[in-house]
Amino acid sequence: MTILVTGATGNVGGAIIRELAERGASVRAMTRNPGSARLPEGVEVVAGDFGDPNSLVAAFAGAKALHLINYDANAGAHMKNPEAVVALAKAAGIERVTSFRGEEPGALERALQQSGLAWTDFFIPVEFMTNALQWAQSVAAEGVVRAFGPARSAMIHEADIGTSIANALTAVGHAGKSYTLTGPEALTPQDKVDALGETTGKAIRLIELSEAEARAKWRALGTPEPFIEFLVDWHVNTPESAYQVLPAVEQLTGCLPRTFRQWAFERAAAFRS
Repeated sequence: MTILVTGATGNVGGAIIRELAERGASVRAMTRNPGSARLPEGVEVVAGDFGDPNSLVAAFAGAKALHLINYDANAGAHMKNPEAVVALAKAAGIERVTSFRGEEPGALERALQQSGLAWTDFFIPVEFMTNALQWAQSVAAEGVVRAFGPARSAMIHEADIGTSIANALTAVGHAGKSYTLTGPEALTPQDKVDALGETTGKAIRLIELSEAEARAKWRALGTPEPFIEFLVDWHVNTPESAYQVLPAVEQLTGCLPRTFRQWAFERAAAFRS
């Protein structure tokens, strides 16, 4: 069974692909720029763009399972033409679909719900642990983390996302269900800094940014303006769902979700060099 993963070079898509590839599954990865994709050996890489439904026909052909994401962070916009995308998936003979979102259900989720496909909804309202890599340069060079706001987040390891969604793509019993994925603990920026200090052996200081400084930082990183607005609102008015700890990862994988200290230990070299 060929499993098509869209958003292949993103944090979620990449984690799903790595998990499926380790299991020996037949994986096809869709991206706008196949030539620049760095994916595990044996993964079939194809071109596709949701803004051009015609480009999806070849990517979807022969696949039986499909992973979709409803928001393109690079473009700062939701998926274009979700109804057309779902119709193409049905026409191609795709039977099982998972989708990932970080907000309330939208047009893609409505289209999938009405499609008759075996669909599993994944809601991830928390930060990804890999986001902490944005601090690597300042920690290595200055022993400093610059962060905006005191928001708590039950942040999640990207590998736990990959394993959870891979299980729904490859096993029966998940159709019609919605899973909210979180990590095992709600952490403040200071909690994260403390964990990084312990795992790297470095003395690290937290500097809190003002809203204006945070906006400037995100713009310098090339973050689209709509996504900057989302980030500011999330940090200022953090929703309860962002710091709730829920059992979905353990239910889906049979294992406790990984802690931020585990993630920091795995990535410690990035914060030292």
